[in-house]
Amino acid sequence: MNLRKTLRTFSTGLTVRGRAFLSAGLASVAAAIVLSYPPLLRIGVLLTVLPIIAAIITGASRYRISCRRVLQPARVPVGSSAQVHLRLQNAARLPSSTLLVEDRLPYTLGSRPRFILRRIEPGGNRRVAYRIRSEHRGRFEIGPLTLRSADPLGLFELSRSFTAQHTLTVVPRVQPLVAGTLGALWSGRGEGHAAYAAAAGEEDIGVREYRHGDDLRRIHWRATAHHGELMVRREERTWHSRCTILVDSRAGAHRGTGPAASYEWAVSAAASTAVRLSTGVGGGLIPAEDQDTVLDALAVVKPVNVAALNLDDFSETGSGTLGGNDLLVIAFLGELGPADAAELARARPGTAGGVAFLLETGTWSGPSSRRVERHTFKESARILRAGGWQVVPVGATDDFAELWRLAGHHDFAGSRSSAPLAPSIAPATPTEPISPTNGAAT
Repeated sequence: MNLRKTLRTFSTGLTVRGRAFLSAGLASVAAAIVLSYPPLLRIGVLLTVLPIIAAIITGASRYRISCRRVLQPARVPVGSSAQVHLRLQNAARLPSSTLLVEDRLPYTLGSRPRFILRRIEPGGNRRVAYRIRSEHRGRFEIGPLTLRSADPLGLFELSRSFTAQHTLTVVPRVQPLVAGTLGALWSGRGEGHAAYAAAAGEEDIGVREYRHGDDLRRIHWRATAHHGELMVRREERTWHSRCTILVDSRAGAHRGTGPAASYEWAVSAAASTAVRLSTGVGGGLIPAEDQDTVLDALAVVKPVNVAALNLDDFSETGSGTLGGNDLLVIAFLGELGPADAAELARARPGTAGGVAFLLETGTWSGPSSRRVERHTFKESARILRAGGWQVVPVGATDDFAELWRLAGHHDFAGSRSSAPLAPSIAPATPTEPISPTNGAAT
C-alpha cells in the first residue's frame, strides 16, 4: 500500500521536463542494452536517476514549512479593503527550494494571489501580504493556502494545501445619520417624549397593572383612578425604547442587479438606521458587539422568492400587528401592490410611529415600465398614508442620509411625491433591531 502511494505521488509530481528526462533515460538504457553500448547506458542511468533524486530532495522538505495567516480587519463594509498577511517559516535543517505560494479566494474577491519565494534558509521566514476587496455583501472563505515546491532543475514538484481558513465578512455600507425627530422619539426624550406623554399621559409612562404579590406601597393611585383598576409603579424606567426595522426581502419587489440594485439600497439603509438608533440621542442601547451581530446578519441576507408580504414574524401575538408595543416601526419597502399596502396600513399599531421608506423601483429599471410602476407607487403611498404611515419616497439616485434628515424634520420640499405628508409620528413603546422573516423583511 505504501509503495503504491509512493509511486502515485511520484507519478503526479513529475513535471513535463521530469517526464521527458525519465522517458529519455529509460529509452537510453534499453537501447544501450540492445546495442551493448556502455556510454549510452551511463547517460540513460543518469537521465533516469535525476528525476528520482529530485523527488527525494523535494519530498524531504515539503512538510517542514509552516504558515500563519492574519486577516485585518475580519469585517469590512462593502467597497472597503482588507489586508491579508502570510508568514511562512522553514522548520527544516536545509534551505527550501523555490516555493510558489497561492491563496484560494472566491471569485468575488478577485483573482487568486500568487507569490514566488526563491529560498527560505533553515529557521528563516518570509512575509507576504495582499489586499482584497468586495463590492458585494456576504461571508467569504479565504484559503486554504497552497504551496508548490520544486527542485532546482524543475523535474519534480509537490503541492501542499494547509487546512486553515479565515472568514471575511462584508457588511452593508453604513451612512452617518443626523439626530432629529426620529432619534428623539427613539430615545424617549425631547419632542418624541413629549408626543408620547401627550398621547398616553405622563402618569402612565412608568406604571403597569397590579399583579398578585406586588408591594402595596407601589400602587399609583392617580393611574388607578384613570384606568379603573389597580396600577403599580414600575421598578425601572420604561424609556429603554425598542424599534422594529423591516426590510422587504421579496425578490419580485426589487429591481436592478448587483450593488446598484434597489434591494442593496434597502439593506444599506436598514443597517444605517440600526446603527444610528443604537448610538443616537440618549445613548445607545445596543452594545458594539450587538451592533456587529446585526451587521453580520444583514451581510448574508438575500431576497426570497415569495409574492406577498408576511408580517406575522413581526407580531408578538401573531395577529399581524407590527412590533407589538414598539415605539417606532421603520420599513424599507420595495414595490407594493394595493393589497400589500393595505395590509401594512392595518398592521401598524395605533400608538406606534410608522415611517415607510417606499422605493420607487421603476427608477432602478428601464424607462419602459416606469409609467405603469409610477401609478402603482402613488396608489400604494396613498394607502399607507391613509393608514397613518409617514411615507418617504425613494428613488435610485437618492441619498439615504438626506432622506433621513428630511423624515426627521417632516420636510419633503422638492420630493418627487406631490401627495400630502402624514401627520407627526404617533408614539408607542419597545424594539427588536432586525430579525429575518419569510419574505417580509429582515
